[in-house]
Amino acid sequence: MKLPRILALALLLASCAQGPVPAVRTDLRNPILPGFHPDPSVCRVGDDYYIVNSSFQYFPGVPVYHSTDLQNWELIGNVLDRESQLPLEKSGSWNGIYATTIRYNDGVFYMITTNVTVGKNFYVTATDPAGPWSEPIWLEQGGIDPSFYFEDGKCYFVSNPDGQITLCEIDPATGRQLTASKAIWGGTGGRFPEGPHIYRKDGWYYLLISEGGTELAHGLTIARSRRIYGPYKACPSNPIFTHCRQAAQGHQIQGTGHGDFVQAADGSWWVVFLAYRNFGGSYHHLGRETFIAPVSWEKGWPVVNGGQPVEVFTGERKEVVRHFDFAEGFGPDWLFIQNPDTSRYAVEKGSLVLHGGRPLVENDHPVFVGIRQESEVMEFEAGVSLRSDGEAGISVYQIHDGHFDLAVRRRGGKHEAVALCTLKSLQTELASVPLRSASARLKVVSDAEMYHLYVSDDSGASWKHLYSVNCSLLSTEVAGGFTGVVMGLYSVEAEAGFYDITSLSLS
Repeated sequence: MKLPRILALALLLASCAQGPVPAVRTDLRNPILPGFHPDPSVCRVGDDYYIVNSSFQYFPGVPVYHSTDLQNWELIGNVLDRESQLPLEKSGSWNGIYATTIRYNDGVFYMITTNVTVGKNFYVTATDPAGPWSEPIWLEQGGIDPSFYFEDGKCYFVSNPDGQITLCEIDPATGRQLTASKAIWGGTGGRFPEGPHIYRKDGWYYLLISEGGTELAHGLTIARSRRIYGPYKACPSNPIFTHCRQAAQGHQIQGTGHGDFVQAADGSWWVVFLAYRNFGGSYHHLGRETFIAPVSWEKGWPVVNGGQPVEVFTGERKEVVRHFDFAEGFGPDWLFIQNPDTSRYAVEKGSLVLHGGRPLVENDHPVFVGIRQESEVMEFEAGVSLRSDGEAGISVYQIHDGHFDLAVRRRGGKHEAVALCTLKSLQTELASVPLRSASARLKVVSDAEMYHLYVSDDSGASWKHLYSVNCSLLSTEVAGGFTGVVMGLYSVEAEAGFYDITSLSLS
C-alpha cells in the first residue's frame, strides 16, 4: 500500500476517538534521501511527488527525485545541467547553489534558488521535471532561500533579505517585480530566519520558516495571517519542530529544520526536512540529509510527528553493488567540482581517462568526478594506471581543504601508493608503499566511524592495509563546509586511466 493511504486510515480511526490524536510514526524509512541532500523542497502533481535539493559547488546542480509513495525515491535528473545555467567560478562548499524550492502551476514546474557565487536569486522552468529546464530568469529581490506561491493567477516571491522574510509579486513569465518588497515577518528571535514557504489552508496563509542556523539549534517556526501580506501572528507553540530539546538530546538525528509541507492526494499532510546523523560522537560527515514526518493539525496549527522526535529507521537493508563503465557517459548521480573542463575527461574502451589538473586544495576546476556517500557503510574501489608522472586515485572529499586521498604516484621512474590527508592548512602523507608499476587497485572502506584505505598490486588477489583515519576528521564540525562526503576519482598532473570502478553500500 502507498504510505499516505495507510496514514489516512490511521487518521480516520483517530478522528472517531474523543478529541484529535496527533500523527506519530516511528516506522517511516528515514532518511529518505541519505547523504549529501540538504535543503529539501517538495511538490505533488497528481499521484507523483518531486523533491529537489541544494547542491553548492557541484555540477550538475539541483538533483530532482521522484516518488509515488513518499518513501521510495528515484533520481531522475538535475535541474541545472549546463554552464549557462550554473556558473560556479572557483565556488567552494560555502557558496554556489543554496536552498531550492520546487513548485508546479498551470502545467509548468518552477525551481527557484540562489546562486551565492553570482549573488542573485533566479528561477528556471520546465514542463517535465526530468528536464530540460530553461535558462535562468534573474530576480531583483535579494536574500536567500527563495520560494514561490501561486494563487488566483498571481505569483508571489518570498525570500529573506536583511534577515526579514520579505514578499513581493512578480510576473512569472519574465521575472519582473510587480509590487514593492514588503517585510512580513522576522521570526521568533532565533538567528538566521530563512527557508520561507507560504501555504494556504482553511482561510489562513501559513508562513513556515527555519531559525537557529543549520546546527544544533535548527528548528521550524510558523506564523499565519488572513491576508498574504500580513500581519502574521506566530504560533504559540513555536518552534513547531526541533531536536534541540531535552526529549531529543540523545538522538542520532540532530539539526532538524528547513522543511517544506506537502499534502498527499488522500488529504494527509507531511513535511520533508533536513537533518544530520551523528557518528562517533557529535560529528556528522555524510552531510545534511532529507527526512520525512507526518503533520497533523490542532487548533489551526501544524504538529510535526505528534510533537515527538523523529527516529532513524532504515528497515531491512541489503548490499547494493554498482559497476561503472561510463559507456553512456556520466549518470545524473556523478558530480564535478565547479564547471568541468570536459577536455580533461574521456572514456576509452571501458576506462575513464583523466588528464590531470591542479591539486584539489587549490579549488580551481580540479579534475575530479564522484558520487555522494549515501551510506555510512560503503566501499569504493577502482583500478588506476598512470600514463605519465603525477598522482591519481580516490578522494574521500568533504571540502577543498578537507579530504583523504588514496593514490598511485609516479615520479622519475618510481611508483608508489600513498595515503594523504588534507585538513585546513595541514597536508600530510600518512603512509606509502612501493609498487612494481604505475598501476594498482585502490579501495576505501567506510564502517561509519573509520575510513580504511587499501591497495593491491596483483589485481585484487591480495590487499595491503595502508592506513585508517577517523570519519570525524571530515565532519562539518572539523573540516567545515555545507555539504557531505563525495567519493571521487581525481588526477593531479598525471594522465591516468581508471577501470573496474565499483561501489558497494547498504541501502
